[in-house]
Amino acid sequence: MPDLSRFSPLKPVLPWLLLALGIAAPFALSSYDLNLLARFMAMGILALGLVLIWGHGGILSLGQGVFFGLGGYAIALHMKLADLPAGELPDFMVWSGRESLPFWWAPFSSPAFTLAAIVIVPTLAGALFAWAVFHRRVGGTYFALITQALSLAFATLIISRQDVTGGFNGLTDFYSIFGVGLASPGTGSMLYWITLTLLCGAFVALRWLLASRFGILLRAARDGENRVRFLGYNPTPFKVAAFAIAAMLAGIGGALFTLHAGVVSPALIGVVPSIEMVVWVAIGGRYSLAGAIVGALLVNLARDAVSSAFPELWLYLMGALFIFVVTLLPRGLAGMVKGKAA
Repeated sequence: MPDLSRFSPLKPVLPWLLLALGIAAPFALSSYDLNLLARFMAMGILALGLVLIWGHGGILSLGQGVFFGLGGYAIALHMKLADLPAGELPDFMVWSGRESLPFWWAPFSSPAFTLAAIVIVPTLAGALFAWAVFHRRVGGTYFALITQALSLAFATLIISRQDVTGGFNGLTDFYSIFGVGLASPGTGSMLYWITLTLLCGAFVALRWLLASRFGILLRAARDGENRVRFLGYNPTPFKVAAFAIAAMLAGIGGALFTLHAGVVSPALIGVVPSIEMVVWVAIGGRYSLAGAIVGALLVNLARDAVSSAFPELWLYLMGALFIFVVTLLPRGLAGMVKGKAA
């Protein structure tokens, strides 16, 4: 591997550089480009969770799209209900022949319930799933395959229930959020600042968590689970907690992405998107929080640029980039920065 130590001075300033660029973006970018950046920043929140479980926990999840989708659909349900006249059903339900609103849609008319669901539902789902799997000491490749199957099952369920989920087309045509029109002047900038704030908050919280005793024991379980058990610690609660936190971050990222993109659908949460999420982090650096954010931003910016001009080439390019990085830079782009990753 080539000597990249000349990049080491970037380590302490990289998070601050990213923050400065994020603050300056609204003053330098057009509304369209700012919206695009905000979408990718929302994906960066999910990528931070993957650093926690994959990089520091040794848990490779190929199903983060499930929790991304739970957050995205939660906010989408609220926005569909908020835009409906009293007593009417969403258009896709009418086309499917439904005569009444599903009982589990009704609570999402409440903004407070929706906000709570965005955080609690993915977290609880992630915790229950992780406990069921880790309690039986399933890990490694088997765990990755189970999460991939979970992602496939979730996307299939969404597609099959056209009458209550919108099916393959998903949910779209949103006009307001919590009484604020999405097309109103300043709404896009407001949502951008909210996304940046939550991204920074997630970064700081995870950096503190990884430096704590929890992070030390999580890495110890990654490197030698049997040794941790021998020392008197049960690694299962630490792994379950880490997976639940990653699921929560994915749900928050999914909700923010839906707000910026104006759509949530199975195409964003299935097997392929879940694998792409892992690729972002692998390219950026699975041990580095800042690297994961950079990876999510760069890969998605490249995807937008390349797929717009040459849609058929993007998957080949991403595959080649992934092979290049893991071959020459197994620690990702963050591996160019020597020392402890930020």
